[in-house]
Amino acid sequence: NLTTGKHTFIRSCSGGGVGAIAVHPSGNYFAVAEKGVKPHVLVYEFPSLKLYRVLEGGTERAYSFVDFSPKGDLLASVGSYPDYMLTVWDWCKEKIMLRSKAFSQEVYRVTFSPEQEGQLTSSGTTHIRFWKMAFTFTGLKLKGELGRFGKTSLSDIDGYIQLPDGKVLSGCEWGNMLLWDGGLIKVEICKKNNKPCHIGSIQQLVIDEGELITIGLDGYVRVWEMEAIDTADTTDDSDVFEVEPMNELKVGNDATMEEDASMEEGASVWYAQDAGGGIWKLDLSFSHTTKPPEKLHSFTSGPITGMATSPGSHLVATTGDTCVRIYDYLTTETLCEFKAPSSHSKGTALAWPNLVVRTTIVVGFSDGILRILELRQVDGNNELILNQVMKPHSSRVTSLAFDNSGEILATGSADKTVFFFSVEQGGYKPIGFVSIPGEVTGMEWSPPGFPDNTLLVSCNNGKVIEITAPSHSDTSHSFKLSNVPMKYFTFQSIKSRLRRDEEREKKKKEKERRRMVRVKELQRRKDRGEEISDEDAAAFLDDDPEDTEEEEEELFIPPQPNSILQAFYLLPGRFAVSMDDTDAGYLYECVFPDQLDEEAKLEPVRAIPVQDSSDVPISRISFTHDRRKLVAGFRDGMIRVYPLEGDPDAPFDLDLLEASWDMNMHDNDSGSVTKVAESHDGAYLFTAGSDGNIFGYQSLAHDEIKRILGEMAVDDINDPNAYSIEDAKLKAEHDKMIRDAEAKKMAERRRVDKLRKTFLGLIQKNNELPDDVQLQRSEFELDPSIRHKMEQETESKIERVRLEMQWGKEKLALAHRKLEVGSLGQCLRPVSCVHSFKSSHTVSSYRVARLPEEFHQLKEVVEQRVRAASLASEGGVMGMLDGTRGSVSSGRGQADETFIKSKQKKSSLLHGRQAEKVAKALKKAEEAKLKREKRQKEWEELFRSKPDENFEDPADVAAIKDAQANMGDFKLKTAPDYVVPEHLRMDTEKKRYQLLILQGLINRAKSEFNNKLVALRDWKLDSISEMKSHIQELKVMQKRMQEDERCGLPKIPRLHPDEEPHKDILVGRLEGSFSREGDKDEPDLLHGRRTSASSVATSVASKAGQKNYILSQAQQAPSKPTILELQMAQIEKIRLKYQRDRLLRLIEERMMSFDAELRLLRHHKTNLDVDLKMADLRQVTLLEELLLLKEYEKRETTLSGRVMSKRAELAEINGKASEMQARLEVKKRDIDRLSDREKALNASFVTSLGDGNKFSDFLTKVFKKKIKRAKKKVLKEGEEEDSDMSSSDESDYSSEEDEDDSVEGGFDDSTCPPGCDVALFDSTLALREKRLDLEELLIEEHKIAETLKKDADGLLKKAKVMDSQLKTALADLEAFQVEKQGKLNELDVVVPLRLHQVEHVYNAAVPFDLSPCLIFANTSLSALQRRIKELQQEKSEQRKFYKEARQQHVHLIKNRRVMEERIEQLEEKCEHMMMLKFGRIVDLEKLDSVTINKNVEELKEQVRRQEVKNATELLKRQVTVNALKEEIGLLSRKGGHILP
Repeated sequence: NLTTGKHTFIRSCSGGGVGAIAVHPSGNYFAVAEKGVKPHVLVYEFPSLKLYRVLEGGTERAYSFVDFSPKGDLLASVGSYPDYMLTVWDWCKEKIMLRSKAFSQEVYRVTFSPEQEGQLTSSGTTHIRFWKMAFTFTGLKLKGELGRFGKTSLSDIDGYIQLPDGKVLSGCEWGNMLLWDGGLIKVEICKKNNKPCHIGSIQQLVIDEGELITIGLDGYVRVWEMEAIDTADTTDDSDVFEVEPMNELKVGNDATMEEDASMEEGASVWYAQDAGGGIWKLDLSFSHTTKPPEKLHSFTSGPITGMATSPGSHLVATTGDTCVRIYDYLTTETLCEFKAPSSHSKGTALAWPNLVVRTTIVVGFSDGILRILELRQVDGNNELILNQVMKPHSSRVTSLAFDNSGEILATGSADKTVFFFSVEQGGYKPIGFVSIPGEVTGMEWSPPGFPDNTLLVSCNNGKVIEITAPSHSDTSHSFKLSNVPMKYFTFQSIKSRLRRDEEREKKKKEKERRRMVRVKELQRRKDRGEEISDEDAAAFLDDDPEDTEEEEEELFIPPQPNSILQAFYLLPGRFAVSMDDTDAGYLYECVFPDQLDEEAKLEPVRAIPVQDSSDVPISRISFTHDRRKLVAGFRDGMIRVYPLEGDPDAPFDLDLLEASWDMNMHDNDSGSVTKVAESHDGAYLFTAGSDGNIFGYQSLAHDEIKRILGEMAVDDINDPNAYSIEDAKLKAEHDKMIRDAEAKKMAERRRVDKLRKTFLGLIQKNNELPDDVQLQRSEFELDPSIRHKMEQETESKIERVRLEMQWGKEKLALAHRKLEVGSLGQCLRPVSCVHSFKSSHTVSSYRVARLPEEFHQLKEVVEQRVRAASLASEGGVMGMLDGTRGSVSSGRGQADETFIKSKQKKSSLLHGRQAEKVAKALKKAEEAKLKREKRQKEWEELFRSKPDENFEDPADVAAIKDAQANMGDFKLKTAPDYVVPEHLRMDTEKKRYQLLILQGLINRAKSEFNNKLVALRDWKLDSISEMKSHIQELKVMQKRMQEDERCGLPKIPRLHPDEEPHKDILVGRLEGSFSREGDKDEPDLLHGRRTSASSVATSVASKAGQKNYILSQAQQAPSKPTILELQMAQIEKIRLKYQRDRLLRLIEERMMSFDAELRLLRHHKTNLDVDLKMADLRQVTLLEELLLLKEYEKRETTLSGRVMSKRAELAEINGKASEMQARLEVKKRDIDRLSDREKALNASFVTSLGDGNKFSDFLTKVFKKKIKRAKKKVLKEGEEEDSDMSSSDESDYSSEEDEDDSVEGGFDDSTCPPGCDVALFDSTLALREKRLDLEELLIEEHKIAETLKKDADGLLKKAKVMDSQLKTALADLEAFQVEKQGKLNELDVVVPLRLHQVEHVYNAAVPFDLSPCLIFANTSLSALQRRIKELQQEKSEQRKFYKEARQQHVHLIKNRRVMEERIEQLEEKCEHMMMLKFGRIVDLEKLDSVTINKNVEELKEQVRRQEVKNATELLKRQVTVNALKEEIGLLSRKGGHILP
């Protein structure tokens, strides 16, 4: 109470500590969430502090936060490690409404939204989460959405606030504020110039009157404009919004505002808790009258590391932070305090020596400083005055100890030294220090009565050192002491061995107990008279089926000894230690060795188990002043007091630790007991803990304890779930109230019963009296008006209720009519039932809703999308590749066609035998050439198919991949390395398609069953009609039979009303237009079915009438029948009985058949109900999966789009590369053809020269001469070649010729040299022109080929880059699929199991928690088991196959060597034959071209023809010459006389 300063303490029920506290909005209740095993949430009334409600089962170990809803009807709690369970309670009913795992790491807080009902927010380590309570198909669910930080760094969220519009504002580690909207960070808020809002984390955010108040670790309280924060937004890419605070307040100089702040009602005064040790009163009015912060209370921040009581007064001194505080524990007031000048100097050890001056306090600090303080009164106030200060250590002081005389002070430190001081009148004088092998954890001087004054020092590395008190020595050069006697003991762990021995002893006792049971059983058998031999008796006693040899665990000895928490003397040279970590749970008695070996590890001489400690270490042990009690403080905050019997002056023995009292006071997580101290008079006991608390207890005297123990015989509590004291008290009160109420009710019931029996007895006696003296019933009423009044009141109440319910009745009637019309309109047929004839079995139909048109449309759309999605990755890419291949193939075809056309032969000049000879030679050469080319192609194909060193057979790779995929192991979807296969990847379209398919299957199953039921009902209608006709026939027959021969007719079955729902609807609509009366008035709907039966009955009746007429005629005959008539009557009688029995049998068989079919259909419906229920559960699961997949749909679409685009681009690039490669191959073939033509041209030239041509060198130079020719210009129609160009071309040509002439020394190829064949010269010039044309074509083709190769190389590089990007996109998609599968795995799936299907047992029983179990199909399990044998068989087959392949490999290597040797022999033979035939190694291809050349042969034939032509011409010319000569001679002879 801040006003009165009064403290009220309430102990928790579990004793394990308090995790969180929350106050109800009304202020009438508050909730206390505890710590411990299965902790409770206790709801107390205020201000009475009575326990009101107990909430159980919310978490496993501890609660970290609780919060009431704004209405106060709900309570939210969140647990800490290990479950982190978020629970929403209906706390008034002590019932859990919702629960879910909040996060996988620490959760700091959870709160309800003040405005948005059903919404919560939780935050903690690296996360913030937004929760909604939503109604689903399975009821109310708690759904959480994790806040995504995006580009912002992950941060722990300590404080946040929920805004009215649903957004959330939170702090972060670097001091800025984060505005969350829809699970994303909308904007990050900071101060101007990008300065943080606070230095350090923001612990709390509060909205007060339109202003936002933030409290940070930097000690500042800042006020911000709420409107600016709420509408904060940014337009750039930085996502940072800058704003300045309206006001700010600095709380103290070193205040750390870490805890919540609360406001005083109706004022601007706030109370805040400072993690630095204080409660502050803050005025946040920010006006000229604002008061400065006021510190109301001061306390230790952090653990209490030092505590000591005054040796002469009721004072206690503590330290743990930078302050030393003195408390008066009688008045519970702080007397005074001393604060160290440095914030880094924190108190770590404290001692209040029992000296002459009892006001001196010695305090050790974390920086190694030792301060001597003195408690004095200054101006009437108590103050701690610094008397002396020194720094003996370089690290923190861990322990202080005065010897028994108070003359020596020893200080131990973490710097592995122990410093000794002498206590003198003028102060403390240093003696010196000794070094020890570990950090000091505790020190104790030897008690009085020991022969030597020694110091027992315990270390954190498992060592104990005994140091003899030093005397004064020379310290002029150094304070380090030498020649100080010291003993060492290094602890060797024996706990593992002790536990093993305990387990063995336990098993031995259990074995003895079982043997005693068998002995009793044997004795019982003998007493019963059974004869048992000695051997059988011995075998029976020795036969222990439960005695199994179990493998014992190996002994565990930690590699480094554990820390010694405390050591104390038992006897000289003998001491006890309390160990930490794995050696906890025992107190060990140890002895110093005789040998001074510092590193030798020794085992303790014995160990005493600490009962009921759960292996929690004892952190502090202390004896009371009278040594009648030993107080032990544990690491989990528990205090245990051992009363010690015997002589207190005798040496202490560990066997005295038997009975004890336990009390949990400190926090079970952070409340390790650090100090235990007793007041100077022994009346009080104090404990200090790491949780910063100090508790004081009243200590009973030893005699008082004995008296109480003698009076109380306490029964131990064995039930771990037993009620606590408070729970037992409340339950007892509640049970007493219930018992009293029930007793009162029973008393009233007995009284009323007694009166009723008395009244009934009076009535009975009255009835037994004669009528004239009997009293009327009305006379029993004392006052008839009372009864009349009660009846009137009842009628008026009924009328009032009827009037009140009239409107609701009409509304419900109208709703019922609408629902009936709507449901009938939506149903395929109304729900009907079919009843059995002879049993109570009934089968009803399913309510099947007509699937709407939208269902079929949506199903068709989804099917199209699924097909499109499945074909997108295959059809599109394959189509592109096919198109590319088609274009390439078409290009190749065109090129080949062009090549074939260019190779078409011209008409030959050769004829006759010569042509035939040349043709045969050419054919032979061509065949040889084709044979060689074919062989060369085969070789090339063979070498091309030769694999490289790292080649793997695709069939083997596919087989390995298939074996890996179908190895036989079952791929669990929850496995961390599970990869979702391509065909099992799920998206919203596939899931929606599954949902639609499931809906269609459910609808179809119900419809098929309804059709079967309708068919069965129709069969029943037909059966009833047929039975009616049979009954009609039976009635007619009965009339013709004698009375004594007639039998009872079976009752005609009728349809139940629920078997004809259509009839009920029709009756309701016609409003009673017809009614059913008996069997005559059947519905018109059955009229058609019964027409045939009625006609049969009519015919039977007519026949019967005729027979009756005949009989009547016969009866009208003479009365005495004849023998024939008697025989005919007897025959008719037999026939009628047979017909009657047959019809009755038919009716019975029809009923039995129908009932059998009905039972079969009923059994089928039972199975179908199970299947439909499973289908409904599956539908719920599919819907949950669909909702989850919708959350991931956008990301999946983006990633899938990336993959598809990359695949398409890669396919396009590969297509272009293939096309480019094909064009390059075409160009290479063109180049090869041109090269072949050039070779053929050269061969033709060589052939044309012939052998022994003397102009061969000249003609060769002419043929091979390089001439620079002008590029041919294609002239368009109507253009003329420029004369200048012609002249320049000619000049180039001539200059080239001149240059050639100058080089060749007068070489001229323009004229044929004398003696040379002109035709051969002209042929050479023509061949040279062809050669130049071919060379130009080759150069052009090479340029094009180089360009194509560069383009192809560029496309290959692009393909590699695109392939890398595709792999990255596939990896991203794979990671996303794994994440999505993990979320799908978190969904709950209902799987009904029978008990025989559960094969997970523990201690021969099914465990309560089946969460670690795996549900597995028997078929899959059998397949896995069968697969083991298959794999073994396959393994043996593979080994056999490997052995055969290895042998084959060896044979192939041998064959290859043989073939290589054969090839070498053939090559040598071939070369030898060439040398014999040609005299040298020749090229066979060149030889073929030289042997026969068509061009040469044609040229020869042309020359021969020209020679024949020339000879003929010469002959003609010679004849002409001769004729002319004769004519000249004749003229000469005739005209000789004319000559002068």
